[in-house]
Amino acid sequence: MTEAPLPYRLLTGPDDRSFCERVSAALAEGYQLYGSPTATYDGDRVIVAQAVILPTAPEPTVRPL
Repeated sequence: MTEAPLPYRLLTGPDDRSFCERVSAALAEGYQLYGSPTATYDGDRVIVAQAVILPTAPEPTVRPL
């Protein structure tokens, strides 16, 4: 059984090729970047984060009874 993809993901990790590959893979799966990336320094290396979302269908309009 395949799990449904999450509509929101926050990708985090060291700022290296592996992180860029994970973001690129998410984009290839149909995710879109959400907001700006963020970065921090942990005393040893730069840690980055990028939120991604799957596009969603518009909410259906509810008609009064």
